[in-house]
Amino acid sequence: MTLSGYKPSTLILWAVLSLPALGMIGPLFGDDPKAFHQLLHPTGEFAARFMIIGMMASGLMLVFRTHHWPRWLMRHRRDLGVAAFLYAALHVVVYVIDRGTLDRILEQLPQTRIWTGWLAFLIFVPLAVTSNNAAQRWLGTGWKTMQRMAWPAAVLVLLHWAAMKDWGGWPPALIHFGPLLALWAYRFWYWNLRSRLPVAA
Repeated sequence: MTLSGYKPSTLILWAVLSLPALGMIGPLFGDDPKAFHQLLHPTGEFAARFMIIGMMASGLMLVFRTHHWPRWLMRHRRDLGVAAFLYAALHVVVYVIDRGTLDRILEQLPQTRIWTGWLAFLIFVPLAVTSNNAAQRWLGTGWKTMQRMAWPAAVLVLLHWAAMKDWGGWPPALIHFGPLLALWAYRFWYWNLRSRLPVAA
């Protein structure tokens, strides 16, 4: 154990997870009036990427049962989830600043690309707050039930991304979510359909 009881691998992981944010700081101190608007896409994209990687851990454990690296990913999926939430929170802050006024924010709220993002973020708030050992002990079996809310939140993120530019965001959204959807389908087949296949004589 090292700094504040964290293992070196965890500290290195957080250093890597912080790199995209460091690259976003510079433009904010420039003279470009559109700096915040230009940060909307990268903040949201990295939030989705880290969320997807964290949610892929269980499926990868199933596919690569004899390998060690999925176990490492499984141990650190909470870190990835918290990082995803922090980038999502930054995404929300950038969006609010970019819109400028409450009236302009409310004006966009009925749009699918907007309300799906807000709803996903609201779901992620309690997930992030309870992403610690103390909350896990306090909630008991309810903790896993709460964490499963990450799946409907992920669907909302997919819709949020796809609905951008008059639903022109489908290609990049599916490219990013494709591996997660494939792993989800494999897990569903493995646990629910595999046993129903006829056994060869």
